[in-house]
Amino acid sequence: MTDKLTCGVHHVGLTVPDLEQARAFFCDLLGFEVVGGVPDYPSIFISDGKVLLTLWRAADPLTARAFDRRANIGLHHLSLAVADDHALHEAWQKVSVYPEVIVDAAPGQIRAGSATRHFLVFIPGGIRLEFATPFA
Repeated sequence: MTDKLTCGVHHVGLTVPDLEQARAFFCDLLGFEVVGGVPDYPSIFISDGKVLLTLWRAADPLTARAFDRRANIGLHHLSLAVADDHALHEAWQKVSVYPEVIVDAAPGQIRAGSATRHFLVFIPGGIRLEFATPFA
């Protein structure tokens, strides 16, 4: 089959324990903008101009279980693109010291011999997030 039925990612929905905490991380730190939401759900929609994220608050954040990427089926991590090594360094400088961020992997090659560099963190609320330079 040569005809593709899809043409990229429309949006990614993430369940978070605290909408304001997640909004602050993505909007105040990374520069995303709130572009909508559904207060009754509750959710907010945010975008960096390239990707749209839906942040949904867990129905009961106090009893919600954290996702275990090694044991559960589903989103292993979300990877956000940065323009180049300079942008990766700037993101690292801001993200790695942000309150409640846990570093999973410091900046480095995505694999041996690759010019693509990345780093991974767990953001406040526990979602695993990667920042990566373009594939080279």
